[in-house]
Parts: sequence; C-alpha cells; structure tokens
Amino acid sequence: MNTIKAFFSPFFSIMKFIQNHFKAMLFLLLVFLIFSPSESELEPANLTEIRLQGIIMDASLVVKQLETARKDENIKGVLFVVNSPGGAVPPSIEIMEAIKRLKGQKPVIVYAAGTIASGSYYASIYANEIYANPGSMVGSIGVIMQGANYAELAHKIGISSQTIKAGKFKEVGTGSREWTADERAELTKVIDDTYNLFVNDVATARKLDPKKHTEFADAHIFTASQAQKVGLIDKLGVGYDAKKALIKLAQVDNPVWQEEDKIDSFMRRLSGESASFLGAYFSNLTMK
Repeated sequence: MNTIKAFFSPFFSIMKFIQNHFKAMLFLLLVFLIFSPSESELEPANLTEIRLQGIIMDASLVVKQLETARKDENIKGVLFVVNSPGGAVPPSIEIMEAIKRLKGQKPVIVYAAGTIASGSYYASIYANEIYANPGSMVGSIGVIMQGANYAELAHKIGISSQTIKAGKFKEVGTGSREWTADERAELTKVIDDTYNLFVNDVATARKLDPKKHTEFADAHIFTASQAQKVGLIDKLGVGYDAKKALIKLAQVDNPVWQEEDKIDSFMRRLSGESASFLGAYFSNLTMK
C-alpha cells in the first residue's frame, strides 16, 4: 500500500497544487493570452489602420493615434476608416489638421465604411484619396445650431427665469424665451462664418470651386456614386480595395498591418460611446 501511495504521490501533489491555485493559474493564463506577442509584433508593422466612429466630441484619442503613426518610421501608410455622422466643429478641425500633417510625410487613404458626413467628412478632406463603400452616405456639408424654447412649459408649471447680464448678447441662445431678431442675427453670423470656413476648406482640399458650393455643399446628402460625381470622393470600393490602394501608394512589398493595442481599443470604444451619449444631449453647434 505504501508503495502505491509513493507511486501516485507526485500526481496527487500536482492535483492539490492545481486545486489550491486554480484562480491564480487562470489569471496568469489570461495575462499571457492578452500580452503574448502576435505575429505582427514579431515582424515590425509597416501599415496601420485608425478608426473614426460615432459622434465627434473629443478628438484627442484619434489625433494621438495619427501623430503616433506620423512619427513611427516603420509605418509607411495609414488607412483612416470612417463611420461617423459628424459632430462638433473644433475637434473635426483638429483631426483634419492632424491628417494634413500626416499626409506631408506618408500616404493616407480614407475609407468611408458607412457614413462620412459633416464633421467626419471635414476631418477627412486632406487624405490622398477617399474611398467610399457603395452603400455609404456622404456629404451633409453644413452647420446648425439648435436650442429648445421651454418658456410655455415653464409657465404652465409656474417657473420663471431671472437674469442679470452685462452685454446685449450675453443671453443669446437661451431656452427660457423666444430669441429676439437681434439674437437670431448674431447667431446667424456665427453659423454663416463657420459654414464658409467649412466650404472653403473642402474646396481647397478637394480642388473644387467654392462659388459652386450649392452643388457639393448646402447640406446635401449624397450616395457614394453621387458624391463621386460632385468631387467629394475619389473612388467606390470596399475595405479590401482601400487597403490594396494604400499598399500600392505606400510602396510596401510585404504589407504587415499593425494590430490595435487592446487597451487603446477598449478606450476608443468607451470614449466613442460616451461621446455619442453626451453629444446627443449637450451639443449645440454641430456640422450637418
């Protein structure tokens, strides 16, 4: 009996160790699977894909990714995949300028995977080429400012507002009453100037005539084929076609695509969902 116990003793010891440390071993296995080097990490990537999704409220993460790609000497080209209805003006311009800087050093191809409209189109205009899925929506080059008038509701429930201000237009855009003619004129100046900025930048980047802005701008919504006819995109195709074009433009013989960092991927999804939620409630001046 002692001989049998001695024979199976190593087996029982291993089973006892696994039983006592199962959670720790499972944790280490997950860590290994997450952080173990992939094939692309063993061979330096020479192409990368950056995504712009959802409502644009904050450009910091996308701009950081574009700047990282610009400074990485191994990266020879960037595919910028867009599926966004637009958003706030300043972050859209931040992304546009980042792509413009990137294009000065290496090729950038934009691929419209679903919607490339308003601010997301603005962000993409300086790419070497813009490819669009045949089923995508393009354009909506325009600017809008909206505000609720809850005066009647407030009156019904017995709420009235009180304001102390210095400056004629300090209360412009308030929701506590109907806007005055002067306030509407003041806001119209802002909208018109922003729209002209948008149109002129698109015309410059896409080599279009700004005097014919009613053809390609004016908040028109185009199908991909219609957008190609007015000069807003270059070619129709799917993601495969856009990648193939970038490989040719970047002149890489052995394309190795950079895998997105797992933490960055999580943060991108989280920030995209948060921005979409907040944008639906708090965005006033947006591109449409």
